[in-house]
Amino acid sequence: MTDRTTHLRLVNGETAPAAAPTMPFRTSWTADELMAMTFPEPRWAVPGIIAEGLSLLAGPPKVGKSWLSLGLGIAVASGAKALEVIELEPGPVLYLALEDTARRLQNRMGKILSGQPAPQDLTLATTCPTLPAGGEEAIARWLDRHPNARLVVIDVFAKIRGTTPPGLSAYDADYAAMTRAKRLADTYGVAVVLIHHVRKMASEDFLSEVSGTNGLAGAADATLVLKRARGTADGVLHVTGRDVEEAEYAMAFQPAAGTWHLLDGPPEDHALSDTRAAIARHVRQHPGSTPKAIAEATGLSHENVRKTCQRMNADGQLCVNATGHYRLPGTPPGGVPSVPGVPNQATTSTNAEINQGQPALLPVPAVPADEENHE
Repeated sequence: MTDRTTHLRLVNGETAPAAAPTMPFRTSWTADELMAMTFPEPRWAVPGIIAEGLSLLAGPPKVGKSWLSLGLGIAVASGAKALEVIELEPGPVLYLALEDTARRLQNRMGKILSGQPAPQDLTLATTCPTLPAGGEEAIARWLDRHPNARLVVIDVFAKIRGTTPPGLSAYDADYAAMTRAKRLADTYGVAVVLIHHVRKMASEDFLSEVSGTNGLAGAADATLVLKRARGTADGVLHVTGRDVEEAEYAMAFQPAAGTWHLLDGPPEDHALSDTRAAIARHVRQHPGSTPKAIAEATGLSHENVRKTCQRMNADGQLCVNATGHYRLPGTPPGGVPSVPGVPNQATTSTNAEINQGQPALLPVPAVPADEENHE
């Protein structure tokens, strides 16, 4: 039996019946009909970071993308806290580790689980046909058998996108390659995450660093870019998307455990010296603080705080008023800036036909009963 046959039977099941054709989605309404509709909350795999739909997670080679995605998959499947702090709703997860072996997956999971039982709701596979050559149907069959699925991770996208159709521009080819994965996400209302790479050349706009044309990020519902300087533990996860508020999250990687976790405060705090970071954290929670109040709260010497506050003001990291009270730039005097939460945006309709509110998509074809014919 070949690896591909083993994979197809793992994902599709040997005796699973063919799926019924998917009903077309309604895509037009009168204005009063649309405004009268009631939409449910978005389904989140990782609240505030990964929503239902197609997400592109990009980063340089060996930055920790696979550790991050596998850790999130384990957390979602087991109901543990994602990134050690985010509460989430558990559900089945499909993880396609297309650059790994079973041994490597076992070693990585052993690190992340750290003695905890492996979740039964996590399905792992190391082979899958490309999306145009049967992969789309294979994933669809798994989703048919797991109607409560929360997350599908494809690591990496290049292994499953397939060949470029002739005659397409580079942009159109990238957009077309993403369309099959997006069709799965939208049809099944599940979060699909594609792992991808970034360009070698850095850019001030993190979206510009995604390898390929803008067709990739343009087709995705959300784009996440993970950055980490070599030899350091701290990183930044940049997030933007249609249903996800644009944000930057400070992250730390623990190599011994193979896990990422969120750090308190924005990324800039963790690029500061220990003294400046302690001052920034206090001022964020207590805008309008004086150097004396900061020193008493942090345990730093008053003279050290006073001089550091002056330097931070000169560097644009703090603002000070005429009476010597400090706050962070962009923070209104006497208040703290609002923290972005999980956005409340519409995805599917609940007060009319089941498919109203979704984009127009073609049905996902069922996997033929005889999977071995796909070898």
